[in-house]
Amino acid sequence: MRLSQLFVPTLKETPKEAEVVSHMLLLRAGYIRKLAAGIYNFLPLGIRSVRKVEAIVRQELNRAGAQEVLMPAVQPASIWKESGRWEYYGNELLRFKDRKGGEFCLGPTHEEVITDLVRGEVRSYRELPLNLYQIQSKFRDELRPRAGLMRGREFIMKDAYSFDVDEAAAKASYKSMYDAYCRIFDRCGLQYRPVEADTGAIGGNLSHEFQVLTETGEDSIVSCPSCGYTANVEKAELRVDTTTVAAPAADLVQVATPGARTITEVAALLGRSPDTIVKTLVFVADEVPVLVLVRGDLDVNEVKVKVALGASTIRMAADREVEAVTHAPVGFAGPVGLTTRVLADHSVFAIEDGVVGANAADAHLVGFCASRDAAGAQRVDVRLAAGGDACGRCGDGRFEFFRGIEVGQVFYLGTKYSEPMRCTFLDAEGVERPMVMGCYGVGITRILSAAIEQNHDADGIVWPMSLAPFHVIVAPLQLKEPTVVELAEKLYSELGALGVEVILDDRDVRPGVKFKDADLLGIPLRVTVGARGAAEGFVEVRRRGTAADERVAIDQVVAQVAGRVAAELGDG
Repeated sequence: MRLSQLFVPTLKETPKEAEVVSHMLLLRAGYIRKLAAGIYNFLPLGIRSVRKVEAIVRQELNRAGAQEVLMPAVQPASIWKESGRWEYYGNELLRFKDRKGGEFCLGPTHEEVITDLVRGEVRSYRELPLNLYQIQSKFRDELRPRAGLMRGREFIMKDAYSFDVDEAAAKASYKSMYDAYCRIFDRCGLQYRPVEADTGAIGGNLSHEFQVLTETGEDSIVSCPSCGYTANVEKAELRVDTTTVAAPAADLVQVATPGARTITEVAALLGRSPDTIVKTLVFVADEVPVLVLVRGDLDVNEVKVKVALGASTIRMAADREVEAVTHAPVGFAGPVGLTTRVLADHSVFAIEDGVVGANAADAHLVGFCASRDAAGAQRVDVRLAAGGDACGRCGDGRFEFFRGIEVGQVFYLGTKYSEPMRCTFLDAEGVERPMVMGCYGVGITRILSAAIEQNHDADGIVWPMSLAPFHVIVAPLQLKEPTVVELAEKLYSELGALGVEVILDDRDVRPGVKFKDADLLGIPLRVTVGARGAAEGFVEVRRRGTAADERVAIDQVVAQVAGRVAAELGDG
């Protein structure tokens, strides 16, 4: 490909919409362009990198025994209602009706579709195990799409689904996919960690996320240096402190706290430490309000609250709902005197002389003791893990905190979908049994953002060889010198003949412009052809991200560059 013919509209300035480095560089380097909020066009360089990710994923999924299919993006509501997710999935599910009034959605995932397909075709245990996957665009109607490809509404995803005869076989399929994911992300050149995770709207009871470690990641991860346990903060197990203050230290007294709604404001007004204040939050679980208490310096884990309640859905209460429960403005909620169900974190029971909302405007209660004043509360672990917390697995280590970008997740589903949708098989004894399922997703387009977040510098993208749209860029510097042009054309042709993906920068622009653009695009190897070097028998080769050029003899450069490309790509 000649750069003069390549559609690559680079930008000198960073667009205002760009929030993170990957978003900025994908726009500036001409890989993507925005169509609508969270929806992007992929330009030639962008789609080439997407195809590189897809090729790696296909190779590793095929190697693991999965078979590729392609399912419709538009899905009928009927199968979602069978699984019970039509209402449960929430507003991210884009629902619509066709001209006949039939209800449909744009697929955010395909558990229902694949289950419907398999139940209609597979009858016997002899046809299992079965693992089917696709690579396809998905749509999730994110409320606040952000960070470019990291949190878009439309995105390309690989989703795979395994079907087995029993739990042991299903967990073997899960392990096979887990191992395949490790190979995928190794080949993509990513620094990542598999972490235990919540299953969310997909369901099931076992899941791992694959998190690319980067300071700009939107996910929070903790890891124990003592035992190696690593989990998303929503899933992380804490060593629970069961300390209980049995005898109140003071009477419960109402005090005026005008305008003090937050923990920080109450602490400042009363001269208290945040860890002596009880935070009271109102949630709505399956449309029923519930109070959740936690120490003021800690945060509530909504996932743990949902599990503790056994709820299908959970959300923070709206202001009007808070006022209806507490009979007070937002910011002054507390458990005293209310009949609403209460969940109280263990941390609350260790507070001797606490402060809590009085359920009255501009007022709090001091002298709060949970064993006396919230005696009917359900005592549970509902706090969010953080760095420095004691590990719940080994009990000895203290969590270290990381940020990450989730690029893949594997789920053991069990019979969550096969039972309600009657996806069954006949076993060796002729007994009908539900298939045991797993599902496995990889964010194809999100991998591009994650790779750039880990691989960039002040000048632009620094692609791993496996994801780069082209492996090599040949940059002739003096286009009016016939020997320079002829040599550049020769290298371009010979590298291409060896299977190296190469760009020839044949533009008549200054050398500095060529170098700056090559750096912005992130092409791994640059071969610079200059008049002096051509006359003396050498060219200059530079690996993107390094500061020095290497002189290489003209008669050796093609073999050396092709060898470097092959070595970095590995055996694939």
